[in-house]
Amino acid sequence: MHDASHLILYVADQARSTRFYEAVLLLAPRLNVPGMTEFVLPGGAILGLMPEAAIERLLGPALPKPSAARGAPRAELYLVVAHPADFHARALAAGAVELSPLSVRSWGDAAAYSLDPDGHVLAFASAGEGGAV
Repeated sequence: MHDASHLILYVADQARSTRFYEAVLLLAPRLNVPGMTEFVLPGGAILGLMPEAAIERLLGPALPKPSAARGAPRAELYLVVAHPADFHARALAAGAVELSPLSVRSWGDAAAYSLDPDGHVLAFASAGEGGAV
Protein backbone atom coordinates (compact mmCIF):
# COMPACT_ATOMS: atom_id res chain seq x y z
CA MET A 1 0.00 0.00 0.00
CA HIS A 2 2.80 2.40 -0.72
CA ASP A 3 0.62 4.46 -3.07
CA ALA A 4 -2.20 5.00 -0.55
CA SER A 5 -2.99 8.50 0.68
CA HIS A 6 -1.83 9.20 4.24
CA LEU A 7 -3.71 11.39 6.71
CA ILE A 8 -1.57 12.24 9.72
CA LEU A 9 -2.89 13.54 13.02
CA TYR A 10 -0.52 15.16 15.51
CA VAL A 11 -1.12 13.66 18.95
CA ALA A 12 0.05 14.46 22.47
CA ASP A 13 0.51 10.82 23.48
CA GLN A 14 1.13 8.31 20.68
CA ALA A 15 0.45 5.23 22.87
CA ARG A 16 -2.85 6.64 24.20
CA SER A 17 -4.02 7.60 20.70
CA THR A 18 -3.00 4.19 19.35
CA ARG A 19 -5.09 2.44 22.01
CA PHE A 20 -8.03 4.78 21.27
CA TYR A 21 -8.02 4.13 17.51
CA GLU A 22 -7.48 0.38 17.98
CA ALA A 23 -10.61 0.27 20.17
CA VAL A 24 -12.69 2.47 17.86
CA LEU A 25 -11.67 1.01 14.49
CA LEU A 26 -11.31 -2.59 15.72
CA LEU A 27 -8.01 -2.68 13.85
CA ALA A 28 -4.43 -3.39 14.77
CA PRO A 29 -1.93 -0.85 13.46
CA ARG A 30 0.00 -1.87 10.37
CA LEU A 31 2.97 0.09 11.77
CA ASN A 32 3.65 1.09 15.36
CA VAL A 33 7.12 2.45 16.03
CA PRO A 34 8.35 5.40 18.06
CA GLY A 35 7.27 8.47 16.11
CA MET A 36 4.50 6.94 13.96
CA THR A 37 1.53 4.61 14.17
CA GLU A 38 -0.43 3.74 11.02
CA PHE A 39 -3.86 2.19 10.47
CA VAL A 40 -5.30 1.14 7.11
CA LEU A 41 -8.72 2.82 6.95
CA PRO A 42 -11.81 1.59 5.12
CA GLY A 43 -11.22 2.50 1.49
CA GLY A 44 -7.44 2.07 1.74
CA ALA A 45 -6.20 5.42 3.05
CA ILE A 46 -3.70 5.37 5.90
CA LEU A 47 -4.32 7.11 9.22
CA GLY A 48 -1.04 8.15 10.83
CA LEU A 49 -0.57 9.20 14.43
CA MET A 50 2.53 11.33 14.92
CA PRO A 51 3.64 12.75 18.27
CA GLU A 52 3.45 16.53 18.43
CA ALA A 53 7.08 16.59 19.58
CA ALA A 54 8.18 14.87 16.34
CA ILE A 55 6.44 17.32 14.02
CA GLU A 56 7.62 20.25 16.13
CA ARG A 57 11.24 19.17 15.58
CA LEU A 58 10.58 19.09 11.82
CA LEU A 59 8.86 22.50 11.83
CA GLY A 60 11.68 24.15 13.75
CA PRO A 61 11.47 27.17 16.04
CA ALA A 62 10.10 29.68 13.49
CA LEU A 63 6.66 28.07 13.03
CA PRO A 64 3.85 27.75 15.59
CA LYS A 65 3.83 24.53 17.58
CA PRO A 66 0.86 22.19 17.14
CA SER A 67 0.97 21.50 20.89
CA ALA A 68 0.14 25.18 21.51
CA ALA A 69 -3.27 24.53 19.91
CA ARG A 70 -4.04 21.50 22.09
CA GLY A 71 -7.75 21.33 22.73
CA ALA A 72 -8.59 23.36 19.63
CA PRO A 73 -9.91 21.14 16.81
CA ARG A 74 -7.15 20.99 14.19
CA ALA A 75 -8.56 18.37 11.83
CA GLU A 76 -11.63 16.28 11.05
CA LEU A 77 -11.51 12.61 10.22
CA TYR A 78 -14.74 11.79 8.31
CA LEU A 79 -15.07 8.04 7.84
CA VAL A 80 -17.82 6.45 5.77
CA VAL A 81 -18.52 3.07 7.37
CA ALA A 82 -21.20 0.38 7.27
CA HIS A 83 -22.42 0.90 10.86
CA PRO A 84 -21.63 4.45 11.99
CA ALA A 85 -23.60 4.12 15.26
CA ASP A 86 -21.35 1.23 16.33
CA PHE A 87 -18.16 3.17 15.57
CA HIS A 88 -19.51 6.25 17.36
CA ALA A 89 -20.46 4.19 20.43
CA ARG A 90 -16.97 2.65 20.56
CA ALA A 91 -15.40 6.11 20.28
CA LEU A 92 -17.48 7.38 23.21
CA ALA A 93 -16.66 4.27 25.25
CA ALA A 94 -12.94 4.80 24.52
CA GLY A 95 -13.04 8.39 25.81
CA ALA A 96 -14.25 10.57 22.92
CA VAL A 97 -16.53 13.50 23.74
CA GLU A 98 -19.80 13.55 21.82
CA LEU A 99 -20.47 16.59 19.66
CA SER A 100 -23.61 15.33 17.90
CA PRO A 101 -25.38 11.97 17.85
CA LEU A 102 -26.04 10.07 14.65
CA SER A 103 -28.55 11.92 12.52
CA VAL A 104 -29.26 12.65 8.87
CA ARG A 105 -27.32 15.71 7.72
CA SER A 106 -28.32 18.30 5.14
CA TRP A 107 -25.98 16.72 2.54
CA GLY A 108 -27.75 13.34 2.84
CA ASP A 109 -25.32 11.34 4.98
CA ALA A 110 -26.22 10.03 8.42
CA ALA A 111 -23.27 11.09 10.59
CA ALA A 112 -22.28 11.16 14.26
CA TYR A 113 -19.59 13.53 15.56
CA SER A 114 -17.22 13.41 18.51
CA LEU A 115 -13.81 14.70 19.62
CA ASP A 116 -10.94 12.24 19.99
CA PRO A 117 -8.57 12.53 23.01
CA ASP A 118 -6.48 15.14 21.16
CA GLY A 119 -9.48 17.27 20.17
CA HIS A 120 -9.65 16.18 16.52
CA VAL A 121 -13.20 16.01 15.16
CA LEU A 122 -14.15 12.42 14.44
CA ALA A 123 -17.17 11.67 12.25
CA PHE A 124 -18.65 8.30 11.37
CA ALA A 125 -21.13 8.31 8.51
CA SER A 126 -23.10 6.19 6.12
CA ALA A 127 -23.28 7.77 2.71
CA GLY A 128 -26.12 8.90 0.55
CA GLU A 129 -29.88 9.30 0.42
CA GLY A 130 -30.27 9.86 4.12
CA GLY A 131 -27.90 7.05 5.10
CA ALA A 132 -28.83 4.24 7.48
CA VAL A 133 -29.48 5.57 10.96
